[in-house]
Amino acid sequence: MAGSYESGVHFVSLLNNASAASFVQTLRRCYCEGHCPDGQRNGTCELRPGGKCFTTAQIGYDDNGDEYPLRYYGCLPPDEGGIMQCKGHLVPHAEPKSIECCDSSDQCNLHLKPMYPERPTPDVPQYGPFDSPPYIVLLTSVTFCITLCLIVIMICYLRYRKKQVFVNKDYPEKYPAMKKIHRHHLIDEKSSGSGSGMPTLVQRTISKQIHMIRSVGKGRYGEVWLARWRSERVAVKVFFTTEEQSWFRETEIYQTVLMRHENILGFIAADIKGTGSWTQMLLITDYHENGSLYDYLQDHVLDTNSLLTMVLSIARGLAHLHTEIFGTRGKPAIAHRDIKSKNILVKSNLECCIADFGLAVKYFSDTNELDDPRGVNLVSTRSGTRRYMAPEILDNSINVRSFEAQKMADMYAFGLVMWEMSRRCITGDKITTADDYQVPYYDCVSSDPSFDEMMQVVCVKNMRPHIPMRWESEYVLKTLSKVMQECWHANPSVRLTALRVKKSLSKLDTDSCIKIV
Repeated sequence: MAGSYESGVHFVSLLNNASAASFVQTLRRCYCEGHCPDGQRNGTCELRPGGKCFTTAQIGYDDNGDEYPLRYYGCLPPDEGGIMQCKGHLVPHAEPKSIECCDSSDQCNLHLKPMYPERPTPDVPQYGPFDSPPYIVLLTSVTFCITLCLIVIMICYLRYRKKQVFVNKDYPEKYPAMKKIHRHHLIDEKSSGSGSGMPTLVQRTISKQIHMIRSVGKGRYGEVWLARWRSERVAVKVFFTTEEQSWFRETEIYQTVLMRHENILGFIAADIKGTGSWTQMLLITDYHENGSLYDYLQDHVLDTNSLLTMVLSIARGLAHLHTEIFGTRGKPAIAHRDIKSKNILVKSNLECCIADFGLAVKYFSDTNELDDPRGVNLVSTRSGTRRYMAPEILDNSINVRSFEAQKMADMYAFGLVMWEMSRRCITGDKITTADDYQVPYYDCVSSDPSFDEMMQVVCVKNMRPHIPMRWESEYVLKTLSKVMQECWHANPSVRLTALRVKKSLSKLDTDSCIKIV
C-alpha cells in the first residue's frame, strides 16, 4: 500500500516536470523595432502561445524625398495573430503596406523582408504630331494673331470707307433737308415705270463702280462727264466743292416721291467720294447723247413737228413739277427757278427732259410753306440765271414766300426758251429759212449781263425778244408766238400756267412724225 502511494507521487512529479519543460520549450521571443514593450526602441518581445512574430513594410521618405521601405518588427498577441492580421497585405490600403508573420523560431521575423506593392504609374498620354501641347499652343497663338490682324484690317477698311463717303456731320444742321439723306449710302432709285418709285438706300459706293470716259460740259455748279456703269453709259455731274448746297438740294429733289417722269431727267444715284484732302460730290443720271437744248440748237434746225414735240415735252415736264399730287404718298409741287436751254436735255426721240434742280423749292399745301434748305434769307435773293430772270425777280417785287409767284417766274423763263427754239424752226416751201441760234436779249445786253442791265431792258424799257414776221406764215409758229408772249407778260398773274400751255399745244392738229433738216 505504501509502495503504491510513493509510485503515484513519483508519476505525478514526472508529469509536472514534463509539462514545465514543454512550456519552457514552446515560449519564444521575437525581434522588435518600433513596436517594443515598455517603449523600448528595439530589442525582443516575448511571444505568447498562439501569437506570431511579424514584420511590416510601408513607404518611407528620406531627406531628399526619395521613397524607401520602412519596416517595423514586433509580436502579435494570440488574439491578433490570425489570418485577418497576417494576411492584411492582401487588402488594398490607401497607403501601400505589407506584413509577414512567422512563429518557427526565435526572432524569426528578423529575416522577413515584406515589400509593399508599388504604386501604379500614371499613364503618360500619348500625343500624335498634331495633338502635342507645344503644337496646340502654337496653333492657338497663330489663330489669335490672324484674328487680331483681320480685326485691324477691318477697322482700317471701315475707316477708309468712312473717308470715301464722308459727309460732314454739321451738314444736317446747316441744311435740314439733308436729315433725310442717310450718310455713307448710295441713293438708288427703283421704279415700276409708273413714276411712283421711291428712292431706296443701297449700302454700296457707286463711285467705285464708275469709269469716267470724257468731259462733256461744264457749268457754274460743276462738270459733267460721260461715264460707264454696269456696261451702260451714264452722265456723272461732278460738283465743285463750293457747291455742296446745290448737290444736297438736287439729290433731295430727285428723292421726292412720284418725281420720276419721262420729261424729267432720269436719276440713278448720288455719292460722295474722296480722302481727307479732297472730296467729290457726284450725281449720276441718264446720259443723253444730244446734250443740252442749248447745244443742240447750235447745230440743228427743226421743222414744225419736231418743234412742237420738243416744246410740248418741256411743258409736260414743267406741269409735272408744278403739280401737287395728293395721296398717302403724294408729291409736293416743285418750282425749278432756273429754267433755261442749258438746263434742258434733248433725248434720242427728240423729246426733252428738264434737269438741274439745285435751286428748286418744294411747296406743301397743308402748311402753305416753301421747303427751301437755304433759309428765308437765301430764298429772298435773286435766284437763277440773270438773262432768264422774270421782271418781278429783277426789281425785287416778287413775293418769295408765294409758290404761285415762283411758278410764274418759271413760265416767264419757259417763254424765252420757246423763243430760242422757234428761231431754229424752218419756214417756207420751196425756199426754207431758219434764223441763226441766239440767246434771249442777245441784241440788247452783253454776253454776261448784270442785274442792272437786265432790269433796264426787261423792267424799265419793257423789252422782249423780237418776233420775226415769217412766223405769221406758219400755223404752229404763229400759235407758239402767242403762247410765249403770254408766258413772258410783265404781269405774273396773267401768264399761262404749264398745264394750260400743255393743253393748248396738245390741241394743235399736226403730224406727230419728227423730221430733222
